[in-house]
Amino acid sequence: MKFFVQKERLIKSVNDVLKAVASRTTIPILTGIKIEATDNGITLTGSDSDISIKSFIPKIEDEYELVEIINTGSVVLQARFFSEIVKKLPENIIEITVEDQFKTIIRSGNAEFIINGLDAEEYPRLPQIREENSFSLPTDLLKTLIKQTVFAVSTTETRPILTGVHWTFAQNELIAVATDSHRLALKKAMIESPTSDFQSFSIVIPGKSLNELTKILEDTTEPVQLVITENQILFKAKNLLFYSRLLEGKYPDTSKLIPTDSKTSIRLNSKEFLQAVDRASLLAREGKNNVIKFATVEENVVEVSSYTPEIGRVVETVKGLSVEGEEIKISFSAKYMMDALRAIDGTEVTIYFTGSMRPFIIKANGDDSILQLLLPVRTF
Repeated sequence: MKFFVQKERLIKSVNDVLKAVASRTTIPILTGIKIEATDNGITLTGSDSDISIKSFIPKIEDEYELVEIINTGSVVLQARFFSEIVKKLPENIIEITVEDQFKTIIRSGNAEFIINGLDAEEYPRLPQIREENSFSLPTDLLKTLIKQTVFAVSTTETRPILTGVHWTFAQNELIAVATDSHRLALKKAMIESPTSDFQSFSIVIPGKSLNELTKILEDTTEPVQLVITENQILFKAKNLLFYSRLLEGKYPDTSKLIPTDSKTSIRLNSKEFLQAVDRASLLAREGKNNVIKFATVEENVVEVSSYTPEIGRVVETVKGLSVEGEEIKISFSAKYMMDALRAIDGTEVTIYFTGSMRPFIIKANGDDSILQLLLPVRTF
């Protein structure tokens, strides 16, 4: 195998597939990147058996020559060394040659590296996915859907199903829900009807997979094709294939957690409120559970406070845009509130309370597609 490739493009592809390369594994070859040269271009693959990423560099793109193939072939190179080498090569063009016994020579300018490769035939095959159950989403909508929910997944393995985001699809509406049992994030998106036999689905995608996917998807409105099978999901973007296993098990019915009525509703400027919570959390952070107190104090004014015996107290009043209903005193996690407010993409939010020990919900004004739910903390 021998080819010449543009350095910047190779670095981008290496960085993309590195996100799937296994750091610790019982299959040693998975610590490598598989490189295949065909008549069409170069494909790089990284996998840890949960996530697999394929990045393709075409020979020509937008009339620029990215790759010149001299001989086709394939090899697996140790991912960490290969990525470090590629980043530090001196010139814009890199030459890669594979000789007998998979000895690989990497040249650029006056620099030459010789590293030992492995037989690509030993590399595990990626799942063959039939594209019957598929639909498309604009890239920016997909990234928003992930970013507004994935932060709420559980980070502990006590209930593995909660480490994923639950996606359900019915009647052209996709609903994504994540919860760690202390908070919940929900986002809805209308999507064009997929294939006719594709009526509905309910899947749980690992949060780790979705976090890695958002890092490598570009900020465009180009469509991403999603293909779903029994235990895998495939995201197909331009020159990129991203496979993830799905989590097994039944996701809890979270619809019962969401209150349908409220006794108090408070409309706030989300940026002002976020900054007040952030300031209050400076002292709360030193305590064990990062809890702050929230109370209505007078007409259209709320008070945000926290107290840590060893450090001191902070109290701040925030002018509400409107306060309706009963008085409320409630305590909650500052971190969870800040995560929720950052996820909501609006200048104004309304918080709906049903009591000081009941879950409460936060919505963006004028946007019913997103909802955040927090459980209070018992302090009063």
